[in-house]
Amino acid sequence: MKNILTYMTLVLVISTSAYGQTQPENVTLQERIEVLTSDPSLAQALTGICVRTADGETLVDINAGKMLVPASNMKLISTGAALHRLGPDFQYETSIGYSGDIVEGTLYGDLYIIGGGDPTTGSKDSIAVTLERTFGQWEAIVRSAGIRRIEGRVIGDGRYFDGMAEEPTWLWNDIGTYYGTGATGLMFYENMMSFSVSAGAEVGMPVKIKPYYPETPWMTFRYSCTTGKKGSGDLLYMYTSDLAPVAEIRGTFGVDRAAKRVDCANKFPEYTCAHYFMNFLKKNGLECTEGAADFRLERIEGADSICIIGSAFSPSLERIAFETNHDSNNLFAETLLRTLGREECGSACYDSSYVALDRVLKSLGVDVSRGVKVQDGSGLSRQNHVSPEFFCRFLEAMTDSPAWPVFVNSLPYPGGNGTLSYNMKGQPETIRKRIRVKSGSMNGVRCYSGYILPSGTVVQNGLHDLPEEVRSKTIVFSIMTNNCTSPTWKVRPLLDKIMAVIASGN
Repeated sequence: MKNILTYMTLVLVISTSAYGQTQPENVTLQERIEVLTSDPSLAQALTGICVRTADGETLVDINAGKMLVPASNMKLISTGAALHRLGPDFQYETSIGYSGDIVEGTLYGDLYIIGGGDPTTGSKDSIAVTLERTFGQWEAIVRSAGIRRIEGRVIGDGRYFDGMAEEPTWLWNDIGTYYGTGATGLMFYENMMSFSVSAGAEVGMPVKIKPYYPETPWMTFRYSCTTGKKGSGDLLYMYTSDLAPVAEIRGTFGVDRAAKRVDCANKFPEYTCAHYFMNFLKKNGLECTEGAADFRLERIEGADSICIIGSAFSPSLERIAFETNHDSNNLFAETLLRTLGREECGSACYDSSYVALDRVLKSLGVDVSRGVKVQDGSGLSRQNHVSPEFFCRFLEAMTDSPAWPVFVNSLPYPGGNGTLSYNMKGQPETIRKRIRVKSGSMNGVRCYSGYILPSGTVVQNGLHDLPEEVRSKTIVFSIMTNNCTSPTWKVRPLLDKIMAVIASGN
């Protein structure tokens, strides 16, 4: 009976401290967190938690060495490693070149768009240069070379990223979605295509689907999907690959669902980019007689003797990393991992990218012999396995990187913009803004890993000038749950409370 009363007292005190910001005396942080993790909503889940000071002192260890599926917490590693190795000012370069000869303003040969891995080309993201401006820059390069007509093709060349676009362990139904697009050397509209979708008048009737952007006249679309019963939601999935220009949308769309836009994967972004640029040139009076082409789909003659005539550059890596972590953009994260492979090993295939990431982690002083198995850069693969303790060691190491202020600033805070907008709504902003964290979720998985800046830290216009005393007093933490069948509305407030308890003592 005495133990039960003690337990209930702890629960009451901890609940008060989490939202009243007063810490109980003679109760350790470990004990507070243990009480919270005993909640019935986590009874059947595997939970791992690690909390440490920036100099390595462990404050909480609950299954901290267990390797768990991290979901989008993987983006911490890919963005941090990329910022450390490449630098915040790194930019992707897209080059324009040609093969053949220019005679009196006519190019007798092919014009090439040579991708350098820029994931923002044609993107609807706010950081991207508008497509009109991008194409205008490319057109200016073409005209500066004296080209006024093309007796040949406009070719999309994505060879900069060799190997498969998708990581082989991704689920088949994920590969056709907007969040399962693979990174290619030349990208367009984040390698997506959008469809307008509306339900049929009755259950069992065909779903009304129409592709509307970007246009892909080379594609054949099949629709094996029906209108589902009320409350069944959107269960549409596209099945496609880059082996053939064919895609099929399967599944159901609830009869009570409003019409919407559905974004799916485009497996031929190089072709799409070339097609749209060719039309842009034509609109501006620069004719191309042979149409657009995709380097991967056709045997291209003279591809080894391309004359480069100019380049355009992406937004900075700092801005791309910010969007990657705030919006949890899978394509951007995969691009960063594969860029490390290209820059460090000369190849962007996944095997080389894993080697490159290991090298970067070791250069940070992170032991990769335990606690980590990397399968991709975004966390989409369920074969990623990382321990909370490894995340903390990585986050600690990043505090010594010149890129650390930029890295911290790339992470959202609870209740702010991005994927954490619904977290910790009841907490004061002074607490929430000190928590810089990446979330990760998929079926059965919910994780939060990041930093808690010390009390009194003033955050104005980003975090680029963090003094040394802020670094030394910063807390690193990782909270990971796997195999959790409880609904999100039960689990998220509990994990929010754990973060609040950690922050209220710092």
